[in-house]
Amino acid sequence: MEWQVWIAYFVASWAIALSPGSGAVLSMTHGLAYGVRGASATILGLQAGLAVILLVAGAGVGALLVASATAFTVVKVVGAAYLIWLGWRQWRAPVDAVPDGAGPTATVSSAGLPSVRQRLAIGFFTNVTNPKGIVFMVAVLPQFIDPARPLWLQLLVLLVTTIGVDLIVMHGYAFLASRAQRWLATARARQAQNRVFGGLLMAMGASLALVKRGA
Repeated sequence: MEWQVWIAYFVASWAIALSPGSGAVLSMTHGLAYGVRGASATILGLQAGLAVILLVAGAGVGALLVASATAFTVVKVVGAAYLIWLGWRQWRAPVDAVPDGAGPTATVSSAGLPSVRQRLAIGFFTNVTNPKGIVFMVAVLPQFIDPARPLWLQLLVLLVTTIGVDLIVMHGYAFLASRAQRWLATARARQAQNRVFGGLLMAMGASLALVKRGA
C-alpha cells in the first residue's frame, strides 16, 4: 500500500470514527455509568466487532450480504432488535442517588457493573450486527485496495489503522461522558441520563430497519 493511499484512509478513518453512531452512544453510555476504565471492555468489544466487519467486507462476504436480500434482512433485523433491547434496558435501569461526599466514579456500585465478558459481548454484538457498517465497508474498502498487491497484507494495514483510530475516539467519547458524572449524582439526573441514552440506542435500532441494500 502506497503512503498517499494510507494517509487518505487514515483521514477517512477519523471521519468515520468521529461520526455519531451506535458505538459512540454505547461508549458514552458506559463511560458515564462506569467510568473510562469500566467502559474499556465495552470499547474492546466494539473493536472486535469492527474487525469482523472489516475482514468480512474485505474478503468479499460483505458484498454477498449486501447482494442477498435474505442475508441482509437477517443481519438488519438482528442488529435493530439488539440495539432496541439495549436501549430498553438502559431506559428502565434502576438508579440510586450517590451518597454525600462520594466521588464521581461512585455513581455505580461494583455489584451493578456488568462483568468484563458481558461488556465485551455488548460491544461486540453492537458493531458486528450493524448492517450500516457492512454496507459502508463494502463501499469504502475497495477504493483503498490495490488488486495487484497481496490482499491479506493490505487488509492487515487497514484493520490496524481502523482499530487504532477507533480505540482513541471511543475512549475519548467515554472520557468526555465520564466527566459529567459529578453533575449526575442525583437519582433524578441519572434517570434522565438513562432515558436520553436509552432513547438514542432505541432510535438507532429503529433506524437500522430503514437501511437498504442499495445504500
